[in-house]
Amino acid sequence: MKSFFLVIVFVFSGFSSVASSSDLERWQEQAGQVTITRDTWGIPHIYGKTDANAVFGMIYAQAEDDFHRIELNYLNAMGRLAESEGEDELYRDLRMKLYIDPTDIKQKYSESPADLKKLMNAWADGLNYYLHTHPEITPKVIKAFEPWMALTFTEGSIGGDIERINIKRLERFYGFAKADVAVAQLTQDPNAEPQGSNGFAIAPENTKNGKALLLINPHTSFYFRAEVHMRSDEGLNAYGAVTWGQFFIYQGFNEKTGWMHTSSGADFIDEYSETIEQRKDGHYYKYGDTWRKLRERQITLPYKTAMGQKSKTVTVFYSHRGPIVRDLDGKWVSVALMQNPIDALKQSYGRTKTKNYADYRENMQLHTNSSNNTLFADSDGNIAYFHSNFIPRRDPSFNWKEPVDGSNPATDWLGLHTLDETVGGHNPKSGYLNNTNNWPWMMAGPKYSPKASDYPSYMENYPENYRGIHAIEVLDGKKDFTIDSLAAAAYDNHLTAFDVLLPVLYTAYKAAPAVELAEQIALLKTWDHRSSVNSTATSLAVFWGQDLRRKAAENDIAEAEALARGLSFSEYVAEYTAQIGVATLYEAKAKLIADFGSAETPWGEINRFQRLTGDIVQPFDDSAESIPVGFTSARWGSLAAYGQRTFNGTKRIYGTRGNSFVAVVEFGDKVVAKAITAGGQSGDPASPHFNDQASLYAAGKLRDVYFYPEDIQKNAKRKYHPGE
Repeated sequence: MKSFFLVIVFVFSGFSSVASSSDLERWQEQAGQVTITRDTWGIPHIYGKTDANAVFGMIYAQAEDDFHRIELNYLNAMGRLAESEGEDELYRDLRMKLYIDPTDIKQKYSESPADLKKLMNAWADGLNYYLHTHPEITPKVIKAFEPWMALTFTEGSIGGDIERINIKRLERFYGFAKADVAVAQLTQDPNAEPQGSNGFAIAPENTKNGKALLLINPHTSFYFRAEVHMRSDEGLNAYGAVTWGQFFIYQGFNEKTGWMHTSSGADFIDEYSETIEQRKDGHYYKYGDTWRKLRERQITLPYKTAMGQKSKTVTVFYSHRGPIVRDLDGKWVSVALMQNPIDALKQSYGRTKTKNYADYRENMQLHTNSSNNTLFADSDGNIAYFHSNFIPRRDPSFNWKEPVDGSNPATDWLGLHTLDETVGGHNPKSGYLNNTNNWPWMMAGPKYSPKASDYPSYMENYPENYRGIHAIEVLDGKKDFTIDSLAAAAYDNHLTAFDVLLPVLYTAYKAAPAVELAEQIALLKTWDHRSSVNSTATSLAVFWGQDLRRKAAENDIAEAEALARGLSFSEYVAEYTAQIGVATLYEAKAKLIADFGSAETPWGEINRFQRLTGDIVQPFDDSAESIPVGFTSARWGSLAAYGQRTFNGTKRIYGTRGNSFVAVVEFGDKVVAKAITAGGQSGDPASPHFNDQASLYAAGKLRDVYFYPEDIQKNAKRKYHPGE
């Protein structure tokens, strides 16, 4: 029932790195209308006469800092990674190309509003001018950028909607992967760092200066975004974190409004179990009392080999809902998700120019910020929470957590939920809003949050998490917030998970005491559950907790029973602690002694920040210089998330994701902000800005943001036009 054709061809790039005289003249004219000012931290402040000029300069500055990350993001977005990385990336490319058809995207570009086209044109011009003026830079694949490519990457999350489709299942359906291999690779590491972010919005009544405050705290892989400021004479003045290669500030602020996105637990993607019948002229799927023919499309997948470029061609299938991505119990499974790149790019860029709550809410009417919740604050004193901005309206009688019957027309989407129908918050009486990738039922605290019973179950699938519990602890009932005290709250070091887990351990130990663990139990009992570089209890608790989660995940039967009772994995681990907690404490003690010589090793000796190279995948080395870090994984309730593990035989553990960018912003007559970026602005180890923020980052300290021209000029280290 599968069609797979292997074609061996040599693929040549269709681009030329040689600029025409008209291109060069256009680029130089735009460059002359753009000024880039680098401040003391190397952060680019771009000014252009028009928005298009600012986009040209902003993407040029990004390329100066790390062109290879830009190219990588677009190779991924367009399904062209295998052209650079080889055959192992073929099915990742196929997943993207199920939705990204260059012919279709080029048509959408031609249909885009004129103002949006100008921005896309300027984006491509800025990148191409960078390559023209930097002949020493050799792109892996993309020799020239075309404006339509901007429509392939329109939403700045670390994992786009398409990435919900499992690659191994896709490969098993369209390729030759064995079933046992595919299933084995679906298992997740129970200690993998959660993807997501923190966002806090504080109303004026809870602040010392009577002005709204916003915490912007994305948790992504380090170096996934850059820090940028862009201005124009057309009303653009936005600062914040930009995902490499995009021309809009993804999480940030302007003089009047600020926006922070957190990953959403809303159901915005659905699977359909399709009944298939093969006929002479193709494959058909049942829909009501009729049979519809699946659309077929051939996708060519070029890939790199030692012998040069080759390619495979795959025939893929589509129902009216979306592509077929796997099989299940004799049925084919199709996927429905949001596909509206024009409006998505309009919304992503448009929010950077909003002026107040009403303006921002109007921008949300485009309904294309699908996988994210939003925390908002403005200079009028408004704060708001917007849940996922793309939630299909469905018949609630179906179980949307599983593939639904595609032959039943009643399972079709029934339009989208309006903003009024979607979970949200606006100026609650508690004086704050928050989200930590948890459910929204505590967004404004225990008294003023919306109720789950008022919404369909598919509106939210995430449970509460330990960060959410921690957030309420530092926000609820608190007054007189300032920028500095909000930053302190964001770095509060209480590990709330151990408030739940350790008492169960103590009870289990009391029932069967072991003299070998008496010192460890005593150490944990005197600990205040707060992490720091000097804390030996933090080391013991984290090592114990990691092994606890690992052992709990290995007991499939117990986990399945717990999930059937409606427990989250964290709740199941807490319950399972009574059975295996003491045994894992033995192992945590033994590991600390084996790796570090003592069961009482300070956390900062183990937990480190290190940046050695500009590689996309960072190497780590225990013998090389590194910096102690006091915060821990978000798994334990740390608001300042630091996802870390060992690498290539290291004993120490090194951070790779979590707090990647942090900013606190105060809105009023003038905006005031502080921020920090993991490592530094540049991806070049030779740059003074490769690692100049590392010590501040590791200590949880923020630096001043230079937003107004007078502050930028006072702290300017270099001022130039692109190409100079």
